[in-house]
Amino acid sequence: MAVFDLPDFDQHERVAFFQDKASGLKAVIAVHNSNLGPALGGCRVWKYATDTEAATDVLRLSKGMTYKAAMAGLALGGGKSVIIADAKTEKTADMMRAMGRAVDSLGGRYIIAEDVGSTVADMDLIRDETPHVSGVTGGAGDPSPSTAHGVAVGIGAAVKHKLGRDSVKGLKIAVQGVGNVGHHLCDWLHKDGAELFVTDINEDAIRRCETEFGATRFDSDPAAFWAMDVDVLAPCALGAGVNDATVPVITAPVVAGAANNVLAEERHGEALRQKGVLYAPDYVINAGGLIDVARFKLDMDLEAAKKKLLAIHGTLTAIFERSDAEGQPTSEVADAMAEERFLAS
Repeated sequence: MAVFDLPDFDQHERVAFFQDKASGLKAVIAVHNSNLGPALGGCRVWKYATDTEAATDVLRLSKGMTYKAAMAGLALGGGKSVIIADAKTEKTADMMRAMGRAVDSLGGRYIIAEDVGSTVADMDLIRDETPHVSGVTGGAGDPSPSTAHGVAVGIGAAVKHKLGRDSVKGLKIAVQGVGNVGHHLCDWLHKDGAELFVTDINEDAIRRCETEFGATRFDSDPAAFWAMDVDVLAPCALGAGVNDATVPVITAPVVAGAANNVLAEERHGEALRQKGVLYAPDYVINAGGLIDVARFKLDMDLEAAKKKLLAIHGTLTAIFERSDAEGQPTSEVADAMAEERFLAS
């Protein structure tokens, strides 16, 4: 299937495929929109089953970055990259350097950073080949703590709007995926007095949360997460968790987490609204990491970056209030607000 025919192709400015035989690199870089500035987005290293699956993921993720940057008030566009490889067994230094050369060939239209399966060390290798990289040693580094902080701020906005609570103290929150971002999120929520329920495919990650935060584990079956009887569902693993199978079992009043593309399809935002579930649009609530890595490319000082991160609370509140006033799902309201920013430029 041609890229133009994929359902998730959305007037992307550039979709580039790269292969380096010597290192084994097979990668796709997508630039969705650069009206506000160069496209910045992470590199996901994942063993996709097919090339079409990889292309679909990079199209969806890059579009999300355009909307994320716009809603975060950053002079950046949206891009993303994927490397088709197992991050644990196939990723090599030569592969990451080859990825750096691929990024450099785009002449600055795309700035790469970390994502699932890639690390600060990988970005350091990429820096050997191109200046168009963020999240390196001596720079922003790992954006996970900032992403988690922003999600914690966003959960605060959601529980204030939906539950009338000024904090998460005493609330039951289920976190699906407690790796880098999820663990830091649990730290924030635990310090604020939430009762935590956690799951992950990594047993060590679960045990760490049990030990450090007194968290309660639950069934790792994804279906079990969406049916949890809690105040907040915080998906922090991979996307498309809200779908035709899970919407009917959701009873939690709030869905707010770090995962990208939480809604399998746009119509699922309306499905949640019809159930009375408040959904915090993913690319708004998880923008903390982007703000962190962007500050080194936009010459923002630490205080200015912190203000933008804390502004996630106000941005989400505005989305929730507009959603109530217009009778539209929060996902569609967020899209409309983002498009008002990046399409008007």
